[in-house]
Amino acid sequence: MEQRLGYIYGIAAYLCWGAFPLYFALLADIDPYEAVPWRVLTALVFCVLAVTVMRAWSPVFEILRSARMFGWFILASLLLYANWQIFVVGVVTERILETALGYFINPLVTILIGVIVRKERLTRLQWIAVGIAGIGVIISAIAYGQFPLIALSLAFTFGFYGAVRKQTSQHVDALTGLTVETMIASAIAIPQLIVILLLAGRLGAFEHGPAITTLLLLSGVVTAIPLLLFAAGNRRLPLSHMGFIQFTTPILAFLTGYFIFHEEMPLARWIGFAAVWVALIVLLVDMVLSIRRVRRTPAGAEPPLTTGEIATHPVL
Repeated sequence: MEQRLGYIYGIAAYLCWGAFPLYFALLADIDPYEAVPWRVLTALVFCVLAVTVMRAWSPVFEILRSARMFGWFILASLLLYANWQIFVVGVVTERILETALGYFINPLVTILIGVIVRKERLTRLQWIAVGIAGIGVIISAIAYGQFPLIALSLAFTFGFYGAVRKQTSQHVDALTGLTVETMIASAIAIPQLIVILLLAGRLGAFEHGPAITTLLLLSGVVTAIPLLLFAAGNRRLPLSHMGFIQFTTPILAFLTGYFIFHEEMPLARWIGFAAVWVALIVLLVDMVLSIRRVRRTPAGAEPPLTTGEIATHPVL
């Protein structure tokens, strides 16, 4: 029963993230550099209310009192803010397919970060997957006629965010983490709104009708809910299972960009995406083999890191 609930929560979380392009496309009339600060501030309000209702301020204060933990959260918050900003810019500039590419290659980028930063060793299949994905990115760059900056920026900010969050306590739950991160990110969001107000003489949040204003103010809640669903699913499922489910998000983003927003997909771009998909299939094969190796690990021995533990933490 618990595992079934885990699948429900996990799939619901990734479905929510997969629907984010549709949600933020509705805010296309708002400057993306204004939309993200509002997203941060409204998420902070939601988190503060939730933490207050649940009487869960103690873990938040523990992080704020720890210089080491707070330092890691500052870095995580900067990466989170950058990721959110890049994603919203990608959506409102009709580059949803490029955002999908970014989240498809994210697990492979995370592996690469593990090699460079944490000196982790890769299996032969993982090296093959990274190589094929690299070819796919090069082909995509040629197809786009420009460097796929949004795709790679999303993948690397996501990957480094995951690496930084690994340095924080494994016991920091999603609500506590998001509360601290949005507290810190508000130090960027508020000045950003002030600069926009000074330069433009107004804020677009209140100039496009009540529907747009409501959607913008709810963006914080929309951000927090899938995180909480993810946390609930993550507690009930093995990381390897969450590793499989995570591909729901970029698949939905790809379908949204192609079938709903009719973004162009010339042959070269199809080939680029296909190369990345082949790389992911290789990675999933490695995941299955890794899980089997873990199951055969003798009692008391340290199990090897499985591919399923890669990049299941959300950032969207």
